[in-house]
Amino acid sequence: MTFYNIKHITRYRYASSVIDCANQLMLYPIQDVLQVLKKHELHISHKPDVEEFVDYFGNRIGTFSVIGPITEITIESDMEIEILPVVLPETSFSIEEQWEKLSESREQFPYMDFMMLENFEYENEVTAVIKNLVDLSLSPFDTAQLLSKYVYDNFEYRKGVTTVETGAGEIWKLKAGVCQDFAHILLVMLRMVGIPARYVSGYICPKDQELRGEGATHAWVEVCIPFYGWIGIDPTNNCIANDRHVRLAIGRNFSDCTPVKGTYKGSSEHTLEVSISIENGQLKKEAEEKKMTPVFSYKTKNPAPQTNSYRRYLEMQQQQQQQQ
Repeated sequence: MTFYNIKHITRYRYASSVIDCANQLMLYPIQDVLQVLKKHELHISHKPDVEEFVDYFGNRIGTFSVIGPITEITIESDMEIEILPVVLPETSFSIEEQWEKLSESREQFPYMDFMMLENFEYENEVTAVIKNLVDLSLSPFDTAQLLSKYVYDNFEYRKGVTTVETGAGEIWKLKAGVCQDFAHILLVMLRMVGIPARYVSGYICPKDQELRGEGATHAWVEVCIPFYGWIGIDPTNNCIANDRHVRLAIGRNFSDCTPVKGTYKGSSEHTLEVSISIENGQLKKEAEEKKMTPVFSYKTKNPAPQTNSYRRYLEMQQQQQQQQ
């Protein structure tokens, strides 16, 4: 077992005062036999009341509103959590029985939700890849690991080439992206081969800096293995999600698991910064006091005013008359 102390700070700064700021939080860690939550606190500037509920997928969610006017809002999540090691699937059932079990269950609740394909225009290309890689002599677990290795080997881990809105089709053509993109491509391949798969958001905890995404928010995939249950596979690092992966939420894709999202009234120009500190064991005082460097920063500017097409038409007419 491993203990982690995690601090996750989300900060929005607005170019001018905004009002009616409403937000949804998915910053509550999953609690089950592999994750034991010792302590969790939320600290939100302006001290709003946070209402909590459990969503369709079993995630705990918080919502709050700040009437304003405000120019900045900070959301801090502090947790102490214990992570237990994963026991790998071992079954006495034959490979044929495992695939038959999958075939029976994938149209049943809750697995059917994790078999739905996004709008994806390159199914023929993916089908060709799958035919070259996979055959029914492999178990579902071995198949999932093989597809994860394919994504790891054939996609470049590169920041800045995609956004949270980039679709799976564009990622497939780019053959590059970050953890979220690797997870979305693996989801497509697993679902096409007939294995229920779900998106996982969380953290990957630092050790020796040998894993991509250490010390930051992370994303991977969980697959349903017959007669066993769900197990995490991380295509960004081509490994089984074990006691260095902390789960926050599960869903069909990223949009089901966004850590913080919301709306407000005011200028669209704003800056988002996300800072994360992960420590093994108890968080030391000096680590608590040190300035946290943002691991993610994003700035949105007001869009340029749209051109009035009728006015543009009149201007063109005037230019033509002057030329005559």
